[in-house]
Amino acid sequence: MDEALKIADDFVSVAALAKLNILRTDINVEVQPAPHRPPSSLPARMCAVYVFMHKDRCLKVGKAGPKSQARFCSQHYGTNAPSTLAKSLLKSDLFPELDQLGIKDWICQNTARINFFMPAAHGIFTLALLESFIQCRLLPEFEGFVAQRISPNGERLTPLSGVT
Repeated sequence: MDEALKIADDFVSVAALAKLNILRTDINVEVQPAPHRPPSSLPARMCAVYVFMHKDRCLKVGKAGPKSQARFCSQHYGTNAPSTLAKSLLKSDLFPELDQLGIKDWICQNTARINFFMPAAHGIFTLALLESFIQCRLLPEFEGFVAQRISPNGERLTPLSGVT
């Protein structure tokens, strides 16, 4: 929880550098430790950046605008939408025991979910900046292509190696 709050605090400074007027009170952080329940809705007039964590490893960071209820609530737990956490987990060799039938339960039982909510009135660029900031901070396993997660010297980026 402390790290999630620190991320929100630090984002306010980043937003100020981009000349965005966002207050720390505009960002509500919700931490759901494993096991967690998928959210039932995205609060009205809000947008969110969500994070899936497995122990200390970030698996996925995504964003959802106010019209992205399915993306926020359910899509990442299954395989019926493009680019979901479930599909990424099933394709990877990180957790070979996973199968398509039990993937939703595995995600709920074994990952924590962190949601960063802010008013949609801040706009899509602020939401995109928050998502990018969190991605840079946590270096999720399943973002972009594998080749995009390699440093210039050929090493795989990790939260420690990504800090210079």
